[in-house]
Amino acid sequence: MSLKKINTVLAAAFILFILWFGAEFILSPETTAPGFGLPSWPSDDGDGFLIIKGIRDVVLALVLGTLLVTGHRRALGWALLVEALAAYGDMTTVLAHHGSVATALGVHCLTATLMVVNGLLIMRETRKVAAAPATPAPQPA
Repeated sequence: MSLKKINTVLAAAFILFILWFGAEFILSPETTAPGFGLPSWPSDDGDGFLIIKGIRDVVLALVLGTLLVTGHRRALGWALLVEALAAYGDMTTVLAHHGSVATALGVHCLTATLMVVNGLLIMRETRKVAAAPATPAPQPA
């Protein structure tokens, strides 16, 4: 299997995972929230904050999906690298608020690290294309 196919499968898996997780937070925040890793959850109208997290995830997935479908592979690599910061931020939030270390590392950190690896592999795959010099326009005789 070629590097491009592996990268595409990994990127598609991330897109579907992030989209699914975001949709779960939007549609059922109270049942999805405990899996995030924090020790306590907002009460009363706190579901709104969880829905915001879901919307963020859906938008992150749509950005990656758009880049994948339109063939902007180098931009997809960069976006994966940048969007991994959201997952590292989630990990940091869980750890800073005395949440589940297992979830912080096993879900958020692992996801972010795999996104970085996938982003770097896509950058490597597209390096030769980006480094290739532009073909000069033919000169009139």
